[in-house]
Amino acid sequence: MSVNRRTFLSGAIAAGAAAAAPTEAGREETLEMLDRVAAKPVFKKELFPDPVIIESVELLRHEDNFICRVRSAGGAEGHCVSNNYQMLYLYPISTERVNPFFIGKDARDLDGLIEGVYLHRNNYKLQNLALWVPVATVEFAILDMMGKIAGKPMGALVGDVLHKKVAVYQANNHRGKSAEESIELIKKTASESMAKAVKFKIGGRMLAPDEPAGRTGRLIPLVREAFPEGYEIYADANGAYDAKEAIRIGRLLEEYKIDFFEGPVPFDWYEDIKTVADALTIPLAGGGQEPSMRNYRWLISHKAFQIVQPDMFYFGGMVRCMRATRMSAAMGLTCTPHVSGSGLGYLYMMHFVSATSNAGKFHEFKGLSPNVPFECPTSSLKSEDGVFTVPTGPGAGVTLDPDFVRKHVAV
Repeated sequence: MSVNRRTFLSGAIAAGAAAAAPTEAGREETLEMLDRVAAKPVFKKELFPDPVIIESVELLRHEDNFICRVRSAGGAEGHCVSNNYQMLYLYPISTERVNPFFIGKDARDLDGLIEGVYLHRNNYKLQNLALWVPVATVEFAILDMMGKIAGKPMGALVGDVLHKKVAVYQANNHRGKSAEESIELIKKTASESMAKAVKFKIGGRMLAPDEPAGRTGRLIPLVREAFPEGYEIYADANGAYDAKEAIRIGRLLEEYKIDFFEGPVPFDWYEDIKTVADALTIPLAGGGQEPSMRNYRWLISHKAFQIVQPDMFYFGGMVRCMRATRMSAAMGLTCTPHVSGSGLGYLYMMHFVSATSNAGKFHEFKGLSPNVPFECPTSSLKSEDGVFTVPTGPGAGVTLDPDFVRKHVAV
């Protein structure tokens, strides 16, 4: 982990009270710096000397699977398999409010298009996953198309490819099972992926009670006992606690040397996140549910999280995620991006990680939907000895089965 909260706090104390409590002028300088970082171009327009006019944007559906297909006036084509869990309910926003905006536009202006669709037809009133999942879906299809034109993978279009192989952590969700049942399942999945790091769930989601009662207190020492020194262990609460209880649980996690504490309080309890961060030494992780760039700036400038986790779909795609990630890098924080849903979301996340300068040591392993047939000549897209190889082919680096695509019809 490139950022350790213990190191950060000890450094702050050594620097003295003035450094720990920056002046108002210093605060303004920090915010202005973050704004400058966020405003820098993301998409590498210079790779494309000629305009690439978007001729059509289609949302295709077969059963519960959604594919966005983008075509240029020159005949280039790109695809994205969307976040199907959310698109089941959001497809009217895609077809009526988002996709039409991109038609006739120059795809080279992707940064501006992402800003423009936010204002189009007052879409900003939809801000949250209702807007950003459809926007990310179009963006990934455009990046796939532009990568094929340039002969470069997605990551090379939004940054420099720094990580061709990515070490993964094995995520587990066994809420509702006893601590003893949970630990056996955690060990099983970790052995299958051969990951050198694991994440387990504690508490209930969004202030829901622990189930079964007392599970978290019994599970934390069992996880530490099951994985020897050398393994990194992460705990995810999904907003299970108020600030007081999160601090109590956080100190238990510190006692057992857990490496980070994700989502200690509900994701929009910003002041409470900062309260917990100030009280603990374990690094806090979060941001996977955050839809607002301005709120991300607040979280980053206050170092409320030491590990930021923008979600590839929920935050609106790679351009917006890269802006948040660059701000976090400027503040010395680590990025372990998040992705929710089905389809090929995990693939898009790994392309993003490949171009992330402040990427964490391990990244969440979820795998790809078995219901989406494709070919990938440059990667197995699996965890091999705990490592994922990022595809090097153009665009997403995969080719969807044409027969599978033909089963889909325009929504």
